[in-house]
Amino acid sequence: MVCFLLHSPSRLGADTPAVINSLEKWLGEADNPSDSPVDEEWAREGIGTDEAATAQSLIWSWFLEKSLPALRGEFESRRVSFGDLEMKYEYRVFGDRPEGGRRLFISMHGGGNAPSRVNDRQWQNQIGLYEPEEGVYVAPRAPTDTWNLWHQEHIDPMFARLILQMVAFEDVNPDRVYLMGYSAGGDGVYQLAPRMASWLAAASMMAGHPNETRPDGLRNLPFALYMGGKDAAYNRNQVAAEWKDMLGDLNKKDADGYVHKVVIFPDFGHWMQKQDAEALPWMSGFTRNTTPDRIVWLQDDVLHEAFYWLGVPKGKAVARSLTVASVSGPQKISIASEDQDVFLLFLSDNLVDLDKPVIVEINNSSAEYQVRRTVADLFRSLEYRKDRSYMVPVILEVSADSTQPAGAASDQP
Repeated sequence: MVCFLLHSPSRLGADTPAVINSLEKWLGEADNPSDSPVDEEWAREGIGTDEAATAQSLIWSWFLEKSLPALRGEFESRRVSFGDLEMKYEYRVFGDRPEGGRRLFISMHGGGNAPSRVNDRQWQNQIGLYEPEEGVYVAPRAPTDTWNLWHQEHIDPMFARLILQMVAFEDVNPDRVYLMGYSAGGDGVYQLAPRMASWLAAASMMAGHPNETRPDGLRNLPFALYMGGKDAAYNRNQVAAEWKDMLGDLNKKDADGYVHKVVIFPDFGHWMQKQDAEALPWMSGFTRNTTPDRIVWLQDDVLHEAFYWLGVPKGKAVARSLTVASVSGPQKISIASEDQDVFLLFLSDNLVDLDKPVIVEINNSSAEYQVRRTVADLFRSLEYRKDRSYMVPVILEVSADSTQPAGAASDQP
């Protein structure tokens, strides 16, 4: 198990900024990982780059330490809970731990609309199906026995919680998380990869069917697709060929995005005789990019409130909406969306210079904002995603109503 220790004021030194001292005092008295000091005056004060980095480290260490008791109970019982549902899992660890932490492979079994005993057999098969050269290989058991067992709305938060468990207890690097699945598990990859892309480093679909989903959201997620050329049930083979063309077309139009690999074995049916295992070393070569310069966000009917550095206020997500956002110039962020008109920008110094004004353009109308880093926004971003890589010191809310036609600008603190 990894241990997480809080720094004491004395270790930081006598010259520690006042905001950091206030933060340390607050952390020393707060016991609930869901607590937040966002209403405290000191938490809303502007801080510098170094202070923001120190605060992020302190907050994340505190959050993990306070989360450990609940996480440990789940981890030791090999379960993740969400509402009335439970997801069991088994896992194996392979290879030596690399610098920066282990890889994590989440591998979804087949089955679906069948008796529990059938899905249990599929789960047991998945546990031993693949062996990465290095990493934590996790095979979860779907919480239900429905046809869409891997892409119902409870799966997304369950996988997020599973990742947090593995970060806490198996030293997993959250920037090296990979999603894969076979048959009905492949259905899940088709659906989950676009909507959970910002959690993942790469994904691989084996012998599944996408149903209604589209590949637009895979712009920054390397995606592999493996299929038997004779796997004609539900037209899986034909649809795989169509996705090969779609991914190729998207890559041609956006050369920096839509990295993909499609392998269709002409002589195989639904069982690919483990030749698809080549996906694991392929995925292992990728590391998650949390600050891509371009985002394509296609909402599913299962809604998310954050995607990379873009988000929406809670309760404001629009199903099936398509938003394209990019860093289109120095200190300029452009957003295009027909259905969504209010956004959150999760800003860090890795994306723009937070000491300079930021111009935000929405559908060709723009506004200029002078932002400031705060401890409050570090906590707010942690509330959206329990992921250190997405803890940012600035959350900026923007809307089409607050912008002006291109060429005009309005200051907003």
